[in-house]
Amino acid sequence: MLLTAQHLHFQLPPNRVLFDDLHFTLDKNEHAAITGDNGAGKSTLLKILAGQLAPQSGTIVRSAPLYYVPQHFGQFNDRTVAQVLGIDARIHALQSILAGDTQEAHFDALGDDWDIMERCEQLFARWDIAHIPLTAPFSQLSGGEKTRAFLAGSDLTAPAAILLDEPTNHLDKAARSQLYDWVTRNSKSLLIVSHDRQLLELCSPIWELSNARLQVYGGNYAFYEKKKAEETAALQQQIAHAEKSLKEARAAQQQAAERQQRENSRGNKSRAEGNIPKILMNGRRDQAAKTTARTQEVHAEKVAGLQATLDAASANDQVARIMKGHFATPPGHKGKILVQAEALNYAYADGTPLWPQPLDFIIKSGDRLAIAGNNGSGKSTLIKLITGQLPSQQGRLYVAPFSSLVLDQDYSSIDRSKTVRQQAAANNDIKVDEGKLNTMLVRFLFGPDDWDKSCSALSGGETLRLALCCMTLRSQSPDMIILDEPTNNLDLTNIQMLTQIFAAYQGTLVVVSHDARFLEETGVTETLQL
Repeated sequence: MLLTAQHLHFQLPPNRVLFDDLHFTLDKNEHAAITGDNGAGKSTLLKILAGQLAPQSGTIVRSAPLYYVPQHFGQFNDRTVAQVLGIDARIHALQSILAGDTQEAHFDALGDDWDIMERCEQLFARWDIAHIPLTAPFSQLSGGEKTRAFLAGSDLTAPAAILLDEPTNHLDKAARSQLYDWVTRNSKSLLIVSHDRQLLELCSPIWELSNARLQVYGGNYAFYEKKKAEETAALQQQIAHAEKSLKEARAAQQQAAERQQRENSRGNKSRAEGNIPKILMNGRRDQAAKTTARTQEVHAEKVAGLQATLDAASANDQVARIMKGHFATPPGHKGKILVQAEALNYAYADGTPLWPQPLDFIIKSGDRLAIAGNNGSGKSTLIKLITGQLPSQQGRLYVAPFSSLVLDQDYSSIDRSKTVRQQAAANNDIKVDEGKLNTMLVRFLFGPDDWDKSCSALSGGETLRLALCCMTLRSQSPDMIILDEPTNNLDLTNIQMLTQIFAAYQGTLVVVSHDARFLEETGVTETLQL
């Protein structure tokens, strides 16, 4: 056992418990993954295991060195690449020795790592970042380059286990493929926090962090998905059984009430004749009423508890059903040319063309198209050209009149200075009254307590739901929806909801995504490779 945790407890101010009394072990050569909703505490747990945070109670036993690949990198902005990877002292010692400085301190700092520079070159080349010098400021690297630098660093040190927090978030398709291969071949123990279903397929077991507890599923993502479906089906059966019991309890109460009325009638007659004392008759009646009421109360509480659990599990299904209804009517006839590019290109400020080969493509109404390419290949620029945010500079670009909507990973359509209700009201193109607007918010899981919440305080899943709510307040379904890395920063529950919604959309769908499974499940059939 390389890593053992016992009785772990952690909470955020004032009293939000992220997890309580967690017990688990990470074994040698095990490739485990942690999943769960946004805000469940997955990243916090990984930081605690890496020793960057302390739990409020509980113990962690690390029997071998660990290596940690974080999700966010802002804390490293004031360091060089070598400093972030923890090899700056060795690099400095080697360079000093080679320059003729033979102080003993340099030999102590270097140890036996005489080939540190050669290994850095080899590993950086392997992860396609050979162009980055070790002295470069880490802040100048792209998100994908930062992740790849950390992955290269994991092979520079000699950890027995590697902790990775959402490692595919900043990686393009080629780098993701390289990561999947690295995970498959890696003999070290891995513990990965991820929402990337293709990556989760390579991990076993799956640990789900939910309701402050850790549930272990002893298989990969396909096994986990199957078990979750079985749990939901079992829960629905429990509810059906509890509702039947409640119905029977109510029927029994009604029968008891009718029987009591008959007994009261006979009792009144008997009492009138002096056969039964009044106190005895009243006691029997009260006892019967208490018994039937208690039975009904138990069944009612059971139904309410089970229903609350199912409602929480299926809340996003409700949103998906609403959006499917909104998209039920096709926005226009299929086959009409919406966008046509001939020898299209865009130039940087110095006149250098963005694409080595000019682009030629056609997007027709009803098409389901993926725009693919490595980071920096111009995918976002092309979207801005299609939507008219940038003028075309070279070649010909025809854009027919059509309505479009862009949903990007940052949800830029949401004004963070507004409250939830103000954002909905600002998008109220169909002019529903105040009461119906409130009802719409509730249907998208925003209760009255959420209406005055600032949009800047919403989680990723909440911001997505608000963006979807605003879509339904438009006068009509858009002719084209453009999704720009929509699954980044979302948990599995919200990815599944998004997949259901846009698989049902019958208009033109243009998707920029490195999530191969999302592209497949939303019915993308064509690819424009940049």
